[in-house]
Amino acid sequence: RFPPICGLSLEANLKPLVQWLLDLGFDKSQVAKAIARSPQICGYSLEAKLKPFVQWLSDQGLDKSQVVHAIAGQAQICHYSLEANLKPKVRLLAARGFSQTDIARTLATCPQSLGHSLERMTYRIGVLEAAGLLTDTSFRSAILMYNEKFASRFG
Repeated sequence: RFPPICGLSLEANLKPLVQWLLDLGFDKSQVAKAIARSPQICGYSLEAKLKPFVQWLSDQGLDKSQVVHAIAGQAQICHYSLEANLKPKVRLLAARGFSQTDIARTLATCPQSLGHSLERMTYRIGVLEAAGLLTDTSFRSAILMYNEKFASRFG
């Protein structure tokens, strides 16, 4: 899945990453889970990529345990660009009436929602709004539905 991991330095890359994750609040099994699910994180710079990402999650209202839960459960979210991907999606949610608490809850409990395109999010939010059903809970459910199920449920 990520052959370049074999070329990473244990001392310069892997040990500092593991220690940082442990210091962040991960337990050893969560570290293993995050790396197994997304070994690419081993190649990211702590200073340039991972620390700013964690800070951004914290700035969105996630506490330390929620940050750990989101990354341990869906480590792929670390791959997304803050500027090109994540910030526009959060701006969309805020513009459509999601409170900061709603956004934080969505990021904490359904980080995989960030993996869907902005177009998909916009469309599904619009359908839920038109039906008078838009809440953070309905959004988290709808964004994860297969297209066929979403269409059959919401037309």
